[in-house]
Amino acid sequence: LSSPSVKSSYESWLSANGLSLSPFHIRWHTSLFNRLFARCAHFNPTFLYLWFSAGMVFGVVAMFGSVVLLSRTLMQTLAQMMAETPEGSHEQVLQVVVPGVNLPVSQLAYFFVAILVSGLIHEFGHGVAALREQVRLNGFGMFMFVIYPGAFVDLFTTHLNLISPVQQLRIFCAGVWHNFMLCVAAVCFLLLLPLLLFPFYYTGAGALVTEVVEDSPSSGPRGLFVGDLVTQLEDCSVKGVEDWHSCIHQLAHQPQSGYCVPTATLQLNRAAGRAYKRLDGTMECCSNSSLTDLCFAYSSNLESKLFACLPARKTIQASRTCRTNADCQTGFSPSLCVIPSLENQTRLIRVKHAPQADMLFVGYPSHLQFSVSLTNFVPRLGFLHLDLPVMLETLSKYLVSLSGALAVVNAVPCFALDGQWMLTAFLEATLHSLVPEKSSRELLGFFILLGGSALLAANVALGLWMVTAR
Repeated sequence: LSSPSVKSSYESWLSANGLSLSPFHIRWHTSLFNRLFARCAHFNPTFLYLWFSAGMVFGVVAMFGSVVLLSRTLMQTLAQMMAETPEGSHEQVLQVVVPGVNLPVSQLAYFFVAILVSGLIHEFGHGVAALREQVRLNGFGMFMFVIYPGAFVDLFTTHLNLISPVQQLRIFCAGVWHNFMLCVAAVCFLLLLPLLLFPFYYTGAGALVTEVVEDSPSSGPRGLFVGDLVTQLEDCSVKGVEDWHSCIHQLAHQPQSGYCVPTATLQLNRAAGRAYKRLDGTMECCSNSSLTDLCFAYSSNLESKLFACLPARKTIQASRTCRTNADCQTGFSPSLCVIPSLENQTRLIRVKHAPQADMLFVGYPSHLQFSVSLTNFVPRLGFLHLDLPVMLETLSKYLVSLSGALAVVNAVPCFALDGQWMLTAFLEATLHSLVPEKSSRELLGFFILLGGSALLAANVALGLWMVTAR
């Protein structure tokens, strides 16, 4: 079999199946779904007219709003570049996403599924809107560029050029409108998820551990395990994941809590003579080789600053928290308030996850926060998977962020994006009588597109620099 005949057969097979291949790009085109698009386009003419008219209004507002948003984001990025410590980057509405850098590799599947679904809904909007405006749909397709999936609709250009600018605007705005509505639907799904999963999972009882980072401060025989239900951090009640983060933030920014210990116990373990300063200026009174004892500071009526080396778990397990000695004067036996003498910024945190014994965490609160993954949903039955609600939550959050971002970015008046055609149709519909010359309208549109393209390119370039260089 000669090489030319193999090549010809191969190309014929690709063409018959609507496939085309090029470097870093795979494309598939089909007319199989044309009937489905046609049914949707004739579903309810009045409703679809109102639906896509609302989408046209949204698209025009989004086109101008995207310029304001990108300008603000660019100013924020420049301010962070000038600052030595780029604080407040989390406040940005739009950020460049780089897999493996600011996107966890473990969540790449959610990222690509959300991109694909957002792209399909986007193009579905264009296709249905076009058929409603009597523009022929040649076909629908999907593609893979490098590793990023996407979709497209093939419209008959001649029909598209014959309809009015307002009709064109309905078609061009349908994509960003559908992305916005997908974002709204995903938000509603997130809010209703506890109700939807109520027969199988309950919430409000605590934060359920779904993953513990291996060899982290939260792991180990006395640490946390998958399936544990965290209900309290010190005296801060935990009813869900939001409370977990709030309590850790609160404990990190408040002084270390103390614990009420009987005076007799302190007299037996007094270590005032052996206390010494650490490099950061804090005091230590236990042997460096001790893995179970901890240095505690306290004051008595006679002396203002004393130290005692005490077994941490035995001291804390049955003690109530305190701030001063006055908080401990409620029992019959005399007690004093002892406060762990720790290095700066570190904390001793008692984590309750009954029926297991409390976990005693010593270290930076952020290490505790990011070494454990949790969920609000506790299964009612043992065979239910712990990760199902987490997967639904995560996918919904990616749909919100990515579909919302596609709505914003595609609305930007920029070359090769929906914003280019939205702007052209908008100028034709609004400036036809004010600027009769078509060439003048095209020139105005060109300069606006040039500015929008430069704004988007600057945001992407500086965003990439901020993500990869810091």
